[in-house]
Amino acid sequence: MLGLEILSLSLYKQYFICYMCNSRLMNNIISFNLSTPDDVAKQIAAKVKVRRLELNLTQEGIATRAGLKFATYRRFEQTGEISLKGLLQIGFALNSLSEFDALFAQKQYQSLDDVLNEQNVIRKRGKKNE
Repeated sequence: MLGLEILSLSLYKQYFICYMCNSRLMNNIISFNLSTPDDVAKQIAAKVKVRRLELNLTQEGIATRAGLKFATYRRFEQTGEISLKGLLQIGFALNSLSEFDALFAQKQYQSLDDVLNEQNVIRKRGKKNE
């Protein structure tokens, strides 16, 4: 008999569904991320803070390395608010700039049929307003 247990983690509004079989937890964990842009910004700021502390740097030290004002960096860690350029500068200072390459990566195809079925038209303009 297969039981279903739903656990919720309010910290990042993520919900995990764990499938249990005969009272044994299996490795079938599915994560549903129901985050808002503000939540994601705060998550990124928290990850940056962890990376900064791993490198044993102060807020002022990382701000200097990134070429940012100290107040700008401090506000980023507290609120998650920063310009894209500032975030990239922080990524460079933390040797993590390459991680931004995957942000809007091109679609990966599973088979040759998927490639042939897809129209390979590179659009210059979109059609939909919504």
